Amino acid sequence: MTLLAAAIAATGTQALAQDDDPIKVGILHSLSGTMAISETVLKDTVEMLIERQNEAGGLLGRELEAVVVDPASDWPLFAEKARELLAQEDVDVIFGNWTSVSRKSVLPVVEELNGLLFYPVQYEGEESSGNVFYTGAAPNQQAIPAVDYLINEVGIERFALVGTDYVYPRTTNRILNAYLQEEHGIAEDDIMVNYTPFGHSDWQNIVAEIRRFGEEGKRTAVVSTVNGDANVPFYRELANQGIDAGDIPVVAFSVGEQELSGIDTAPLVGHLAAWNYFMSVDTDANYDFIDAWIEYTGDEMAVTNDPMEAHYIGFNMWAEAVRKAGSAEVDAVKEAIIGVTVPNLSGGYAAMMPNHHITKPVLIGEIQDNGQFDIVWQTPSTVVGDAWSDYLPGSRDMISDWRQPLVCGNYNVVEGSCGGGE
Repeated sequence: MTLLAAAIAATGTQALAQDDDPIKVGILHSLSGTMAISETVLKDTVEMLIERQNEAGGLLGRELEAVVVDPASDWPLFAEKARELLAQEDVDVIFGNWTSVSRKSVLPVVEELNGLLFYPVQYEGEESSGNVFYTGAAPNQQAIPAVDYLINEVGIERFALVGTDYVYPRTTNRILNAYLQEEHGIAEDDIMVNYTPFGHSDWQNIVAEIRRFGEEGKRTAVVSTVNGDANVPFYRELANQGIDAGDIPVVAFSVGEQELSGIDTAPLVGHLAAWNYFMSVDTDANYDFIDAWIEYTGDEMAVTNDPMEAHYIGFNMWAEAVRKAGSAEVDAVKEAIIGVTVPNLSGGYAAMMPNHHITKPVLIGEIQDNGQFDIVWQTPSTVVGDAWSDYLPGSRDMISDWRQPLVCGNYNVVEGSCGGGE
């Protein structure tokens, strides 16, 4: 039995079913629009995990049933589709979203209807909900280590913070701006910030501005929070203007193997990405996952990426919590899942912490000409996700702990009060 099958089968030997109805698993990912390039494979990943769980006997003796909707990269539609999943389809859990603006749209719905949302993508922090489990990276599990690497290992002194114009890039760059100045003494004049709309395609002037910014005597890097299909023309324009990693390296937070599969990566060799997983990780668990993915898709060239691993971890955590609680009921799962530990694909384990974030390693990968990443740096151990940044006023005094007796997502340790909780 492969490690992937064993991980799933471990949750498949259950007590007798409470009833014969299937456990419904909602999948809320864009299958059309600008984010389809990134989200479609996440829908497929959850369907694969459901299929394999059913082959292992389901959960609590009940079959899992996927309920798929397409919010079509339309942020208000995410909320409508989440309501459809919870109020009409009566799903027991939702795996979904990519952008923070879509998650923010869904958040009041899952809280109102007491749903469960497993969110698999890196995000800006500054949020903690009793109904959301954040299996992607918080800033201290991606953005902060990435700029530390650029400064300490590459010798970067100037930063161009380039992102898509929505909440994740703007908040992440606020954190990075403060961190670079407070912790590393980077001057404000040595930090350039630029935002573009979703789907932006005309990068000529912006890339020229980045080039000029990098020609002013200090070693410069781009920190990219550009999302979705806008990455294709962005990297193409970098190549058109002859900017390679030796001149101005780019470290991306939203570009992985899936996005690179759609472009010629030869001119991008040496540029970087910061994630918590790469397809090139050398472990048996990862090879098993890759084999399962290729078999499921029927595509020998199919790639895996970080948000897929986050869904793998989140799905197995949810399944283990259902087994532990003896029920798929939301409140029972919420209580049971804190402290649950499951294997990740990098050879270690992920634990669900009381703040509804998980432990993750941080990896820096260098783009290769085959669209894969050579891992050039990683943390010596896993890092606990921090819901609230130490570098933003109003956040540095906050903690999140959803256990009794606190049960609070934004507890102010200075004032000794909860600003909101269940």
